[in-house]
Amino acid sequence: MSSTLLALTDAGLYCPTGDFYIDPWQPVARAVITHAHSDHARPGSAAYLATRDSERVLRTRLGADAHIETLAYGEIVSINGVDVSFHPAGHILGSAQVRVAYRGQVWVVSGDYKTDPDVTCAPFEPVRCHTFMTESTFGLPIYRWPPQASVLAQINDWWRRNQEAGRASILYAYALGKAQRLIAGLDPTIGPIFVHGALVRITEDYRASGVALPPVQYVGDAPRGFDWSQALILAPPSAHGTPWLRRFGPFSTGFASGWMRIRGTRRRRAIDRGFVLSDHADWPGLLAAIDATGAERVWVTHGYAAVLVRWLQEQGRDAAVLQTRFEGEVGE
Repeated sequence: MSSTLLALTDAGLYCPTGDFYIDPWQPVARAVITHAHSDHARPGSAAYLATRDSERVLRTRLGADAHIETLAYGEIVSINGVDVSFHPAGHILGSAQVRVAYRGQVWVVSGDYKTDPDVTCAPFEPVRCHTFMTESTFGLPIYRWPPQASVLAQINDWWRRNQEAGRASILYAYALGKAQRLIAGLDPTIGPIFVHGALVRITEDYRASGVALPPVQYVGDAPRGFDWSQALILAPPSAHGTPWLRRFGPFSTGFASGWMRIRGTRRRRAIDRGFVLSDHADWPGLLAAIDATGAERVWVTHGYAAVLVRWLQEQGRDAAVLQTRFEGEVGE
């Protein structure tokens, strides 16, 4: 990048005029954070600035002693003369795009985002800008999401069928964001919903932040000899294939992820059912979000960046790949 409001450095994306970083991957003096996933919010920085909605989950991830200041969506703070504000990204609770404005130039860093509905977080809000830095986790034309309501209906039907067959339903989902979105969307009248220990604290953070969720129980609190055949158990993908599963007796496994759009991915993971549900924008969502910014320049980071950049260039846009250390969510 040359002559830019934001520059890529060894520590991350840096605003030299404002003297702050956005989602740095090394400890810095001042970090502006888009959301609480670990590849965007890393511990060790002296001070953090994030959205008010994200404070609880961010503190869970960064530690109780982390110095975190917050802003409401749309609120503007001046950092060394640079105006900084957060705008909903629709990815997880408190997720934000970062708008940076200085002397008439407006840049927006998307962080991770999705344009589909999600009752557990504020909906994606397009922001007009001159330069847009977008993620591209699912930046291939093959990635197109079915309606959320139909996916949740599939999961509820799978749960009922497992009950009839006398087996527990183990549903894998990313612990921060996806799991809480599922809890909010599942039908709790079907049976009890349990969660793995990795989900307990974050789910409570969501409740304490004002997100309405049906009751869930911690697996470890179930009495000895509990009949799991009527239950749905939410767990992180890392629990798959571990001894932790033995307590449930007969069970069926499901995985809620955008990666389930590719049938071979489910087979390689040895999962019984794949449910296509992502917290990232699909191909049409990415293109619509980019168009809505009206940006003159588009820089594309983590994901299928080269493919998306080539498509944008073929449409006559000024687009380039931005090599960052963001990873997206493998178990997203």
